[in-house]
Amino acid sequence: MSDSVNYGTIVKNGIFGENPVFRLALSLCPAVAVTSGVKNGFLMGVAVLFVMTMVNGTVSLLRNYINPKVRIPSYMFIIATWVTVTDQVMAATQRAVYKDMGLYIMLIVAFAIVLSRAEMFASRNKLLPSMVDGAAMGLGFLLALVLLGVFREFLGKGSLWGYPILGQKPLLIMILPTGGFFAMGLMMGWLNWLDRKFFGGTGASSGGH
Repeated sequence: MSDSVNYGTIVKNGIFGENPVFRLALSLCPAVAVTSGVKNGFLMGVAVLFVMTMVNGTVSLLRNYINPKVRIPSYMFIIATWVTVTDQVMAATQRAVYKDMGLYIMLIVAFAIVLSRAEMFASRNKLLPSMVDGAAMGLGFLLALVLLGVFREFLGKGSLWGYPILGQKPLLIMILPTGGFFAMGLMMGWLNWLDRKFFGGTGASSGGH
């Protein structure tokens, strides 16, 4: 429980050992959809980080007041509330980007990783560990999207954050969905190799959307 929680382990698991995208393979379709450029991937990652942190904190605070029989609908209501806040803030502050990814912001409501952390961790732990867990998982998601965005935008557009670097588009396929899944597969394989070589293959993996 939260009294003996190791914050370092929580952060390490969120970023690497149980990375939502590369290790748990969750929310892959939205991850591919928004990472044709670094900026979109970064903003989506920030949105997920904020939502996961706030959802975990809210669930932790209310865990003793939520009837177990309606806990999942209650969690979904909490998630939808924070996603709506995030959607409205992004619509007001990042209008140009929001036109391209607004739909995916609303889809955060259905992200398996958000609900799973609320159910598996926040509903069983105190406020601080729960928020750290949400932030760690959100940071892992953010880093995954930034890495994918850098890889795909550089190879597919010859640029980074919209600024031209190569002056040409060497592999246009990388900004298409096919290239996105290819890039994700390469990074998953690379991280698994690093895990086996330096950490003894301790990471976890499972399927999801």
